[in-house]
Amino acid sequence: MIASVSGVSSAVTSVASAIAGAGSTGSSSASSASASSMTTPFSGVFQSMVDQTSALDAKATQSVTGLLSGQGVEVHDAMIATEKADMAFELALQVRNKAVGAYQTMMGMQF
Repeated sequence: MIASVSGVSSAVTSVASAIAGAGSTGSSSASSASASSMTTPFSGVFQSMVDQTSALDAKATQSVTGLLSGQGVEVHDAMIATEKADMAFELALQVRNKAVGAYQTMMGMQF
């Protein structure tokens, strides 16, 4: 259970650093410095989060199937894998909701 919390925490940290890096482009010199120092754009971070969520879902499905078919998977292992997948999905969903909300706010602004 602790490993799942630390995994989610590292995903949140990487998303937060990507957002902070994207938001710090104020002037032309700052934007060029920030663009060169930023390793992954937000879309890349979000894509990797979706890939990790998919992998956790596949692992949870495999462990639940192994539990139901009697292949020696323990109940607590299946529950931990399921909760990891659920937490990762909820995190990705909330990040998407915040990004869509920010986009809608920006589209509603008048210049």
